[in-house]
Amino acid sequence: MNDSREPTDRTTAEPASQARARRTVPATVVTVVVAAVVAVVASVLGNTVVAQTALAAGASEDFQPLTVGSYSAFTVVGVVAGLVGWLLIRRTRRPTATLRWLVPTVLILSWIPDVLLGLSDRTGVSWGAVVALMVMHVIVTVAAVLTFARLLPLTQHDAHSDAHTDTRRAPCRPDPTGGPT
Repeated sequence: MNDSREPTDRTTAEPASQARARRTVPATVVTVVVAAVVAVVASVLGNTVVAQTALAAGASEDFQPLTVGSYSAFTVVGVVAGLVGWLLIRRTRRPTATLRWLVPTVLILSWIPDVLLGLSDRTGVSWGAVVALMVMHVIVTVAAVLTFARLLPLTQHDAHSDAHTDTRRAPCRPDPTGGPT
């Protein structure tokens, strides 16, 4: 039994402040840097496969966004922007619920410049190349979200944050005397 007057976490019978502290995993500088590097490397590798596939399928080699220097630089920018957003959102009360709508929204918005580029009459632009760029955005998004979720996890209390009320109860234990519980 907890002798403290502080409320307890029903799932662990520890004081609520200790449960909150246990649930919030601090993001150290090293962890943040490692997460960024892993996400960038995975994204650049995936984007290289997409770019080479697009070029092999007939995209113009004059299409600058499919060159390694161009997409690598934009990949770093995208991962860093996503990382900043992730670090800010993981401090919110309902990070999972927020990311559930924010990530797809940002991804879709990131396609607007690609579509505008496809509608332009610039040299080397083709819809195949534009679709490759759009796929690259998906790769960066997936690599970043999977990496950040693994290395910079969201708070554990968020697992039940979508419920408006907590209907969980402590498990019923049979009365050792055989009476009603």
